[in-house]
Amino acid sequence: MVVGGGISGIQSALDLADSGFRVYLVEKKPSIGGVMAQLDKTFPTNDCAMCILAPKLVQAGRHHNITIINNADLEKCEGEPGNFKVTLKQRVPKVNPEKCIGCGTCAENCPVEYVDEFNEGLMRRKAISVLYLQAVPLVYSIDPELCIGCGACKLSCNTGAIDFELADRSVAVEVGSIILSPGSEEFEPSVKKEYGYGEYLNVVSSIEFERILSATGPYLGHVLRPSDGDIPSKIAFLQCVGSRDEKVGNTYCSSVCCMYALKQAIIAGEHAKGLEPHIFFMDVRAVGKEFEDYRKRAELERGVIIHRGVRVASLEEDPETKNIIVRYSEGGDVYEEEFEMAVLSVGLCPSNSAGKLQEVFGIELNKYGFCETGAWDPLSTSKEGIFVSGSFAAPMDIPTTVAEASGAAVKASAIISDRRNTLAKPKEYPHEVDIRTQEPRIGVFVCHCGINIGGVINVPEVVEYAKTLPNVVHAEANLYTCSQDTQEIIKRMINVNNLNRVIVASCTPRTHETLFQSTIREAGLNPYLFEMANIRDQCSWVHSHEPKKATEKAKDLVRMAVAKARLISPLERTKLEVYHSAAIIGGGLSGMITALEIAAQGFDVDIIERSDGLGGNLKRVHIYKDGKTGKQVSDELIAKISRNEKITVHLNAEIGNISGFVGNFRISLPEEEIEAGTIILTTGAQEYQPTEYFYGEDDRVVTQLELAEMMAEKPLEAKNVVMIQCVGSRTKDNPMCSRICCSTAMNNAISIKKANPEAEVYMFYKDIRTYGFKEDLYREAGELGVKFIRMPDDTMPDMTVDGGIIDISAQDVILGDKVSVQPDMVVLSTGIKPNPDNEELAKMLKVPLSKDGFFLEAHMKLRPVDFATEGVFLAGLAHWPKLADESIAQAAGAASRSIMVISKDTVEGEATISYVEEVKCRGCARCEAVCEFSAITVQEVEPGVFKASINPALCKGCGTCAVTCCNGAIISKHFTNEQILAMVESCLEGVRY
Repeated sequence: MVVGGGISGIQSALDLADSGFRVYLVEKKPSIGGVMAQLDKTFPTNDCAMCILAPKLVQAGRHHNITIINNADLEKCEGEPGNFKVTLKQRVPKVNPEKCIGCGTCAENCPVEYVDEFNEGLMRRKAISVLYLQAVPLVYSIDPELCIGCGACKLSCNTGAIDFELADRSVAVEVGSIILSPGSEEFEPSVKKEYGYGEYLNVVSSIEFERILSATGPYLGHVLRPSDGDIPSKIAFLQCVGSRDEKVGNTYCSSVCCMYALKQAIIAGEHAKGLEPHIFFMDVRAVGKEFEDYRKRAELERGVIIHRGVRVASLEEDPETKNIIVRYSEGGDVYEEEFEMAVLSVGLCPSNSAGKLQEVFGIELNKYGFCETGAWDPLSTSKEGIFVSGSFAAPMDIPTTVAEASGAAVKASAIISDRRNTLAKPKEYPHEVDIRTQEPRIGVFVCHCGINIGGVINVPEVVEYAKTLPNVVHAEANLYTCSQDTQEIIKRMINVNNLNRVIVASCTPRTHETLFQSTIREAGLNPYLFEMANIRDQCSWVHSHEPKKATEKAKDLVRMAVAKARLISPLERTKLEVYHSAAIIGGGLSGMITALEIAAQGFDVDIIERSDGLGGNLKRVHIYKDGKTGKQVSDELIAKISRNEKITVHLNAEIGNISGFVGNFRISLPEEEIEAGTIILTTGAQEYQPTEYFYGEDDRVVTQLELAEMMAEKPLEAKNVVMIQCVGSRTKDNPMCSRICCSTAMNNAISIKKANPEAEVYMFYKDIRTYGFKEDLYREAGELGVKFIRMPDDTMPDMTVDGGIIDISAQDVILGDKVSVQPDMVVLSTGIKPNPDNEELAKMLKVPLSKDGFFLEAHMKLRPVDFATEGVFLAGLAHWPKLADESIAQAAGAASRSIMVISKDTVEGEATISYVEEVKCRGCARCEAVCEFSAITVQEVEPGVFKASINPALCKGCGTCAVTCCNGAIISKHFTNEQILAMVESCLEGVRY
């Protein structure tokens, strides 16, 4: 059972269901989706949140092994791990879900209006409504607090779905394990009276501003002031509202606010040209993957004005203009500035259901009310068999949440691994329609995507144009083509109009193609009788200021898609046998955790380690967490691995070559070859070796790791210590933030002060980035007397050594003057550099690297441990710098994704691959030379006659061989010469040349 239907719960449910288990997804609201469904865009890619969430919603909603129990309240839990019985009360909102088709007629006829909670009170909704337009399940519900019993909805319902006699029911579910992912709540900003929230009309919360920015929000994506509907020219964003605040009891950092404020400022600037956004930060905590780059772009390219070290004390409203007056202190001076709108970046608070979950499941909560977890076991609650993921454990962003959700899934499935595939059933599809003798009958579905597309492109005009194209027998517009109800519409239209080709003109096939392919397969069509026209990325987004030209281009893209669709044919995927084992490259913390999680479910694992021992960087971690150091934990994990018969360790192992494909990889070592169904990269990273600050020349200059090792051996003798942050990070040569340095420095500074309260510790920093509960370390260090000296963002301290005396000096932006310290010891908070082996492994596996040299995942938000190359996963420092508990959670997530593959007997290969027409092949071997995937071999088929052949399992369908073949002997399925030329000719229709 998964409790909570946000992105964390959805991901856990999907992982478990795809690994062979029956899943109950329990949600207290009428629909799943959580907070992510309310967001406009996501950082750092600025993807439309709903665009990337919707396929997950639909996938969960129609998954044959997932049962969604919505409108559910938990009542009690009995039993033990492997055999729990959970009792729920399901509120039945007087609408029969079996009969409701989500048409909305009932809401149109309902006379009662009330504030729309999904749109944060900025819109009105009816007493009968859906949570949001793309909701899953898409079933209307009646709010009993608002309904006046007039019966207008019942009279207007054509399916008889509304039944006022329906009563709430008790549901008892027997499950083997439980995952708690109820998410978190936004801080209620009205508590902070000094900001005038609820009194000043143009002061809004950050989640309200998300709805303002959203195409489905109250202003259809236009940035308008609530007071008068005018477009603001200047907006203030106030950070840490309800976070890092002792007055309200939330002293922790909410981790996400800095980044979402930067995102909102950027997006608002795109919506309202000429906007001047100001963000008032205490510290800019851009700690995630490529977040620092995003912050720099916001400042340097998008005109976002950042104020550092500033906490706005109060706001005032001009009674005539309703403008907001902000008074603040910066750099020792006091300013007063007028803004037309203010956005309060509210923090994350524990879920409102935390107390109930504690009561029902007997779990412990931490001092802030979040779920208590262990530093070395971040996915387990205090109750055996019950696990946690997402922001119920701690404030966190979406990528971390998704990785944790997969990690919680593998922990939950380990308990019931012997029952895999006993209750879960394979999906059954209708018989595939044979279209070989049929003329093309094409259906075109054009998406508004709110105003993402419809705000620029004249969608009805594109639809009418599509109807005039050859072989198009049906064309229609959809508000959201990716929503659950539209999938049903597509299936219905296929059957009503006997469609045998489907085109969706919407967004990108990178995120949505598989969704629509699955939909048409459920209607009896081969999934490859489908084509997409990307009129969002290639039209509305890039030509947003030229709507007429964008509309014409959309017509061109649709016409090209139709030209190709007339020529496409059914394709079949190859079934590939799977080795029920995994290979892990890298034997540090992440590698060991991944191995143990996979082995716990009965699968063989090989750990390939280049050095002479396991443990990696963990062996050098001497900071105590939950009573253990990293070295102690490393020793325990190594002992567990040595006792586990399912795990084989290969030390001093140099990889010569990696070949194969998902389910069938082969890894060549000097003396053996390993066969594995999946590969997980956990190659770790390295500490930056400084060349500055006399490191290596003066033994009084050490790194934070070296300092911790020194203190573990004997008390520190130095009485005056300077710590310099961002050495090797946030520099011109390495602009990324290494994430862990601030927290590591705080731990060491606290250790120094506790061991010797008389010692002086000075910390030179740009921003203190102790995110989440690590803010406690920052506060404790300050209370112990650690002195913090804030430097300008673009500078570092100067260091001189004269006569044996060290002098460290820098400009203090708070004092507005230069500060100089003469320490006994200098400690460098060094950054993290990617493993130099990454480049060679990336070439072997054909996986990408980020510009910083770390491995680049398939999707930053929703596939954080997957590569685009199927069957290959990643975790830990190989992905990006992170602390030990985060590496553990991500490693468990990678294990879950791996098990989804190796738990199956077969997997399906791609169908859009190339093949050779032997009669045309002359055996020149040009194709063999250019194939990056070793899929092509040229062999002598008879004396003196050579022919090329393509291994369908290895072929990725890139088409390089096809364009290289001068005889035209190689055909790329779904991208044949005829299909491509038809698109080109269609594109050039009416063009004079």
